[in-house]
Amino acid sequence: MSATSGSTVSPMQYGQVPGVDKPVSRLVLGTMMLASDRLQESFDLLDGAYALGCNTFDTAHIYSGGDCERVFGRWIAERGLRDKVVIIGKGAHPNADRNRVTPFDIAADVHDSLARMKVDCIDLYLLHRDDLTLPVGPMVEALNELQRAGHIGAFGGSNWTAARIAEANAYAAGRGLTPMVASSPNYSLAVPRELPWPGCVSVSGDAGEADRQWYQQHKMPLFCWSSLGGGFLTGRYRRDNLESFAEAGYFEKLVLRCYCTDENFDRLDRAEAAARRLGLTIPQIAMAWLMQQPEHVFALVGCRTAEEFGENVAALAVTEKLDLQA
Repeated sequence: MSATSGSTVSPMQYGQVPGVDKPVSRLVLGTMMLASDRLQESFDLLDGAYALGCNTFDTAHIYSGGDCERVFGRWIAERGLRDKVVIIGKGAHPNADRNRVTPFDIAADVHDSLARMKVDCIDLYLLHRDDLTLPVGPMVEALNELQRAGHIGAFGGSNWTAARIAEANAYAAGRGLTPMVASSPNYSLAVPRELPWPGCVSVSGDAGEADRQWYQQHKMPLFCWSSLGGGFLTGRYRRDNLESFAEAGYFEKLVLRCYCTDENFDRLDRAEAAARRLGLTIPQIAMAWLMQQPEHVFALVGCRTAEEFGENVAALAVTEKLDLQA
């Protein structure tokens, strides 16, 4: 697809992650939408995304109490794709009772996820949260032990600050251990005024500049969640229609709370102007902007249909430099 046409879908782009022996699609399909009571719909989404070049899928121990992982694992088995896809797994998320970033919980979550998906190894494993009250050493040791056992490949942190990843990697370097090689923060054109859930980390906007510089310096891959601002960058939310979301659902209320600011509406206006000029949609422009950033970026995208995923793929072809953040 050219930068001025929305008629065809551009080829998927791929990157590399240290310790992962397969190319990693720069658009990563989130699996939160999968459900065993919508099995055909879930398989259609996975089939469609795979046909569009997506070979990398983001899972998590906490998603739907394990149902998402079971559906995804069944799809892999029935399609015979284990050797062709990259699985990103996440674990050690807190529950209602306690933080769970401990060696015991890390190992337990990995083994749960392997059993649910019926696979032997998770290609890239991310700790879903950090616990700043605990030293990083035991976490690094636990991840290395799981890697040596062949249960996980590469590993990193989701919602970890660059400083904590640097601390973990200094610990690893001092003991001859494998370091963290990837990070998964919030990052998009829309800068959150507050993060949607406790323990989250963003590298968006001015406040994230120092972390982004560190990631650039260390060439560490970023797997960016809420890459379209949780839906704010779809264009559904306007300055003059926010009252219509008064009775909205959970995720719409998160967008209202986190993203509906004057600064973000200004960014949305600039994205809309670029979309008109290039014959694209606002989400495609917002995704193209993210993919143009100097960090080693991969975008986690949540879609209900393969058609939605294809619209994101089309954004990869935009070559005009987009200056939308000012």
